[in-house]
Amino acid sequence: MGTSNDILDTYIYENNSMLEQLESIVLDAEAIDTFSQDNINEIFRIMHTIKGSSAMMEFDTLATVAHRIEDLFFIIRENSMEVVSDENRPALFNMLFQAVDYFRTEMEKIEGGQPLDKDIDDFMADINSLIAKINGEEAPEASDTGLEASADSEGSSAAAPVGNPDFPYQLLVFFDEGSGMENLRAFMLVTSIRDFCSDADFLFIPEAVENDFSTAEQIIENGFLLMFKNSSDREKTIPIVRSAGSVKAYEPHDYVVAENKPEKEESEQASVAVKEEAPVAQAKVSKHADVPAVSSPAVAQQHQKESLISVHQSKLDKLSALVGEIVITEAMVTGSPDLKDVGNLDAFAKSARQLRKLTDELQDIAMSLRMVPISTSFQKMNRIVRDMSKKLNKRAKLTIIGETTEVDKTIVDNIGDPIMHMVRNAMDHGIEDTEEERIAANKDPVGEIILSAQDTGSDVIIEIRDDGQGVNDEAVLNKAIKNGLASPDVDYTHKEILNFLLMPGFSTNTNVTEFSGRGVGMDVVKRGVEELGGTVTISSQQGKGMTTTMKIPLTMAIMDGMEVCVGDTIFTIPIHNIRQSFKISADEVLHDTVDGEIIKLMDNFYPIVRAKELFALPYGVDEIEDGILLWLEAGDTSYCLLVDELIGEQQVVVKPMPTYVKNFDIQNYGIIGCSILGDGSISLILDVGNLSDIAFRK
Repeated sequence: MGTSNDILDTYIYENNSMLEQLESIVLDAEAIDTFSQDNINEIFRIMHTIKGSSAMMEFDTLATVAHRIEDLFFIIRENSMEVVSDENRPALFNMLFQAVDYFRTEMEKIEGGQPLDKDIDDFMADINSLIAKINGEEAPEASDTGLEASADSEGSSAAAPVGNPDFPYQLLVFFDEGSGMENLRAFMLVTSIRDFCSDADFLFIPEAVENDFSTAEQIIENGFLLMFKNSSDREKTIPIVRSAGSVKAYEPHDYVVAENKPEKEESEQASVAVKEEAPVAQAKVSKHADVPAVSSPAVAQQHQKESLISVHQSKLDKLSALVGEIVITEAMVTGSPDLKDVGNLDAFAKSARQLRKLTDELQDIAMSLRMVPISTSFQKMNRIVRDMSKKLNKRAKLTIIGETTEVDKTIVDNIGDPIMHMVRNAMDHGIEDTEEERIAANKDPVGEIILSAQDTGSDVIIEIRDDGQGVNDEAVLNKAIKNGLASPDVDYTHKEILNFLLMPGFSTNTNVTEFSGRGVGMDVVKRGVEELGGTVTISSQQGKGMTTTMKIPLTMAIMDGMEVCVGDTIFTIPIHNIRQSFKISADEVLHDTVDGEIIKLMDNFYPIVRAKELFALPYGVDEIEDGILLWLEAGDTSYCLLVDELIGEQQVVVKPMPTYVKNFDIQNYGIIGCSILGDGSISLILDVGNLSDIAFRK
């Protein structure tokens, strides 16, 4: 095709973004059974853009499908939603969802270098049939699916000459150097203008920007010229140009015949730059063309706008790794044993503090670049609930909480499948099969699935909760016994029975469906979350519903931690989990009925956990007055941890535990990762929330 990888990457990225927007629009519209006029215009714009960019990239099948859907929405745009009868609206929504799925599948093939699906006849026949129904006509033949058979919905006329006196109010637009797809970007401007200005009131040159890739070179060289009959339309266009992506500058002109134009005026042309630092290219005009003159003042107003830049994730990964190494090296330099033998270190200490300040700022910026809202994964679940509601004939709604919670891009990319599996599980297993069952249980006939996210500082906690029938312990236990996972002679607790659901191949569904019952159970969720260094827990109440909690630590982060030692072992505790540190005497310790140790703090009682005993370490203090207590908090959990001594606060790089260590289920023993200290030794980073569960479980 002769296109570069950068152009292809831009094409894929922009189309995927538009498809997410399209799906969101259709989901909201289906809920109220109509499209607003703004929705119709936006869908028309999306399809027009996909058509044009796909034609440029020579993906003809994608261009054909987008073009025909564009034709459909041209009809709706001209006649409003009233043209779509109530009986045809479900078909319209379903067709658009089918289109989203089709384009996404083809985008994945393009990204993977796979051939595209050439057989689009059935899909095109569905679209054509829907158009015919809306027009009150007979459905066309399925074979009429080519681009040639589908007329352009705008009905573009032949190219107009430059400097048409009937269109005297002109706007010359220049795009950023190297922005790529200049003709597509130009046509996106045209599409936006058409929302308030008819085709009869403006022209543009080059004209064939929607499907002629060669016009990109013309735009690069000469700019993109917009011409209007009315000055008010040009004024409305200027804000659109200002806010458009990759626009370097724009020049408003009034039509003046070349031979009547003084040379001095020609030399004093001014341009309005969108980016102050970017030079404005002088438009090149052919010999026979009329030359546009400047109507604005010689000193043009400057308009600033925020610039966005796309960066490949691998570059962010390298940056994060490099910043981590800088933090470790800084700790090694400032904590070098050689400094102990040096005399006055005031100047060095001052420089070290400045270095720490700069590394703190550097790591904050580096980490913020990787943080994205989890809404990207959450919003996709609306479609899952919608599709399953229809296929399973269950009415259900999805409630999303905390979708603005920001997490590492790696987590967003990998958490989607586990969340999707649990949402499907809630729809298939959790929500009752009939509304009558829910009404009999004094529930809302419409089931509810709540998807929430919470940032605790060191972890991201994601919950999938439904108000369905809950887990049937007897059915789960019988299935576990049948599969050899449990013994009929053992009296299992409720929690132990729930854990069977996380075992490989476990499924209680008696019917094989496209959603479950194929031998793939919730173990895929457990495995997916554990690959991110997280844990999965299940809670359920019969008749009330089930909750799946995914706790995912920041597997690659830089945090402020307190280094403590127990014997020769060094641990790091996140600073935000430490409420207070203090020493006590043995007389201040209380004992409960099972010989547990408790201390009273601020009129409340808190258990004491001895780190030496918890981790079965050979060395460490035994007498409580010889050590130091750390009052720790994580969520609703609060307790005191006994260690030998505090080493001091240190900024550390959190690294995941090696794979071979994870095989020992170490993530369930209060350790979320490790860090390399300044002297090269290893420190284990403690999971404050999980630590108490382990201590009291023992």
